[in-house]
Amino acid sequence: MADRLTAREAIAALTADFTESAAPAGETAADGPLDWAGYADARARATERTGEQESVVHGTATVGGRPCVLISFEFGFLGGSLGQRTGDRLEAAYEEAVTRRLPLVSLIATGGSRMQEGMIALTQLHRVARASARLRAAGPAQLAVLRDPTTGGGWATLGAGADVILALPGAQVGFAGSRVRPADADPAAYAAEGQLAAGQIDAVVRPGELPAAVGHWLRALAHRDTPPSPAPVPAALAATGPPRTGWDAVLRARAADRPHAEAYLDAYFDLRLPLNGDRCGGTDAGLLCGFGLREDGPVAYVAQCGTATRPAGYRTAARVIRLADRLGVPVLTLVDTPGAANDAEAERAGAGAAIADAFAAIAAARVPVTTLVIGEGGSGGALALAAPGNTHVTPDSYFSVIAPELAAAILKRSPDQVHATAGQLRLRPQDLVDLGVARSVVRPDTRER
Repeated sequence: MADRLTAREAIAALTADFTESAAPAGETAADGPLDWAGYADARARATERTGEQESVVHGTATVGGRPCVLISFEFGFLGGSLGQRTGDRLEAAYEEAVTRRLPLVSLIATGGSRMQEGMIALTQLHRVARASARLRAAGPAQLAVLRDPTTGGGWATLGAGADVILALPGAQVGFAGSRVRPADADPAAYAAEGQLAAGQIDAVVRPGELPAAVGHWLRALAHRDTPPSPAPVPAALAATGPPRTGWDAVLRARAADRPHAEAYLDAYFDLRLPLNGDRCGGTDAGLLCGFGLREDGPVAYVAQCGTATRPAGYRTAARVIRLADRLGVPVLTLVDTPGAANDAEAERAGAGAAIADAFAAIAAARVPVTTLVIGEGGSGGALALAAPGNTHVTPDSYFSVIAPELAAAILKRSPDQVHATAGQLRLRPQDLVDLGVARSVVRPDTRER
């Protein structure tokens, strides 16, 4: 059963250190801007039932030792709906986050806009969107926790507009609430787990694990005003010398038993906080993204896992790189792909635009990006995630304009010339250093460059 805690119970489940902020001045006219008969009585009953004057509570808090501005919705107050006074409180919370340069955490449980205030209620979404944009421009991160239910404008602003989106198990999540969606709609599409599978949220977190998860994220997402140092180059995990021929390099990079991205990330980070999906309905299981915690601070990561990278993967990578850039967090990319996915589905999903977006995100990044090629570096699909001037390679990797087999086919060479073509492409790790494409061939004892 999904969470149905009150606003204050949800706060207490997350932190014992909460200081409520004063509500902005202002009163709602007796029956509201539409003179909706009985609205004043409905609000009075909601207050008597919940003890709250409005559908949100906000203030400052400490979670996992990290300060933040905290918003919590009271679903028992008219379904956690957004009205004009709700907008006042939300805008005040965002402004407090801007002024104090603190991240904003929203514990959301809402059915959407308040019917009794009509278009006045709906336009509160503009206010929230403007306040969110102002906070994003100031730097601090926005983290949403989706409780049950999170629907309508609350999902489409505070929820889906957050930098990191967590959800409680079984929470109803979707723009369409239960009373307005098609009768034959698949209920799984409106659940937290379905939204996770569709790449719309980052993780489903059990209630007992939420305080630790939010605390870890607040540590990872802390905004930094000073330029960060580059992420240290990971050590190679395979003890091997340089390959003798180009084809030897290809065989090593394609070996099933060589270390892959998971092994490198586990060795590099003390804790990983995954980010999931491109926010456009797509995920790519062959690309791992997120923020990792190390003793020397957080590092954002994008890691290919040896498969052809799909458009959703490139879009997710661009999202993570831009978030890290805004927060002043260095980025590590691990390159390992035979190339970008080239099937018809990938073309329909916008492969070219997605790859272009990944190139653009790295090109525009103000934070340092460090790249390690740990396996196959196949064409532009690999280069899109490689840092110009700060790419390193392992002894069991290669990087090429295209795979040797495909290069031979393009050049109309026979299959028995593939090995020679690999040599001509100068794709070995040591060749890449000589050509200036890579800065170094890392070794098992290499820790930093």
